[in-house]
Amino acid sequence: MKNNLLFDFTVDKASKTVFVNREFAADLSLVWDAFTKQEILDQWWAPKPWSSKTKVMNFEPGGRRFYAMVSPEGDEHWSLQQYTSVSPKTNFKYLNAFADAAGNPELPGSDWDLSFSEQDGTTKVSIVIKNDSLERMEKMIEMGFQGGFTMTLNYLDELLATLAKK
Repeated sequence: MKNNLLFDFTVDKASKTVFVNREFAADLSLVWDAFTKQEILDQWWAPKPWSSKTKVMNFEPGGRRFYAMVSPEGDEHWSLQQYTSVSPKTNFKYLNAFADAAGNPELPGSDWDLSFSEQDGTTKVSIVIKNDSLERMEKMIEMGFQGGFTMTLNYLDELLATLAKK
């Protein structure tokens, strides 16, 4: 297992954009599935001790994922991902917004652009998160997005190691 894998998290307030680059010691198909299949996503898409609970997921352009991050006490924080484009195993994009429990988005949101590439058994995921407003980006940061997302991607790394052995 490589321990010198790339991980870079950059916040650019001037462009209201967050850039995340992360390598995983797993093949592209497995990493793609981890980001696009509900049964795998719900195993890692929340910083511990929180969990992820998907209510609806239709991974295709025009489809959506409606899910909650659930605290250990049972508090639910809902979000909505509206998929805008999917290029299998290379890229997908979506509009992300906080939402209420009925699925009504809280705008403004952010545009996520995820690109996947593989070289020598290592898969790189490049994520560009463009926020509609500086206020929204600052709210994400204040809520601990960088630490939480870093922790979440580390859990994905652990899960990929387990799934690769199966």
